[in-house]
Amino acid sequence: MTSKHQFVGKKVKLGELCEIYSGGTPKRSVSEYWTGGNVPWVKIGDITEKYVSSTEECITQAGLNNSSAKLFKPGTLLYSIFASIGAVGILNILAATNQAIAGLVIRDNSLDHDFLYHYLKSREVASKTSGRGVAQSNINLTILRNMQVPVPPLVVQKEIVQNLEIVSRQLKMAKLQLSKLDSLVKSRFVEMFGDFACYETKPLIKCVDCIEAGKSPKCLAFSRKMAEPGVLKLSAISSGVYCENENKALPRSVSLTIDKVVHANDILLSRKNTPELVGRSVLVKHTDGNIMFPDIIFRMHPLSPINAMYLSYLLAGPLLHSIQSLAHGSAKSMSNIPKSELAKLSIPIPALNLQNEFANFASQVDKSRFVAQQQIEKLQLLYDSLAQEYFGE
Repeated sequence: MTSKHQFVGKKVKLGELCEIYSGGTPKRSVSEYWTGGNVPWVKIGDITEKYVSSTEECITQAGLNNSSAKLFKPGTLLYSIFASIGAVGILNILAATNQAIAGLVIRDNSLDHDFLYHYLKSREVASKTSGRGVAQSNINLTILRNMQVPVPPLVVQKEIVQNLEIVSRQLKMAKLQLSKLDSLVKSRFVEMFGDFACYETKPLIKCVDCIEAGKSPKCLAFSRKMAEPGVLKLSAISSGVYCENENKALPRSVSLTIDKVVHANDILLSRKNTPELVGRSVLVKHTDGNIMFPDIIFRMHPLSPINAMYLSYLLAGPLLHSIQSLAHGSAKSMSNIPKSELAKLSIPIPALNLQNEFANFASQVDKSRFVAQQQIEKLQLLYDSLAQEYFGE
């Protein structure tokens, strides 16, 4: 296996290796830019795997012609430059992107396409650290063009790619297994509760003790160590799985706000995020403690006769679209869900014994999910270790 001492080569600015362009968003208010569109339009939420082969939305040719959006060919590398900085993918289709995504077209044949993909992927954490902005982190095209990329001989690049691709394929299979388990629980949920038409409903505020936002003190740029005090990042809940290691450490001069500390059985919901990620929620099944939730996340606890597992799946699944429709904001800004409107959300309430039956089923599946998640974490650690060996400073 290629080791770091073999990884030699000059560093070249990314802008000298690639043509780099930003995307754009046609005006939402002009229906002819969107209705009946057949031009795939990539958002950050569409970059979920190495290759981007489909998009949630399409724009029309008129939308493309009358905006800053550009049409990129298959093989173009996509790189997010604000909101979720550093997401990387490769286009498998002819598509345009929004302004949060840059398109990179390699123009130097000394650089392997897949090598650049893995290099950029390895730099995600560093890119997020260098992000600037108040409402959301971002980097501009100048920063991206000035990024230094090491360019070893092609034979070394290809060997590195081969090693990383082996781990990537195993990681993809493990994530697929986890996805199948998630689908199993969602199918069981629909099977048990149907379309909810026959159930009594109550507004969300009558089903939980409160809907409260957290607190966002100034944090350090790195994650906490072990169970030291910290604050969750949005990425801790945006995937639909609670990831407590997605956090920022608190400075020693700042104390935890006790009533904003996360506890097991909390339901956390993103009140402010990009349009495709706002409203995502999770049930906290375990916490190492000493960690707060930020002011861009809501917390709630269900009241009897509501089962926490039932409510969490309801919010994350059947009601997600309704929750996201409450958000205010545009495609160019972070969307925000007002507490007053979320409080009115209609919650169907099946018999408690039916909710408990579902919760027991989900808990059993969770045991298999835990094993699959552990495998994913091990493989991700292996990938990150190899990437650090090959690309680390």
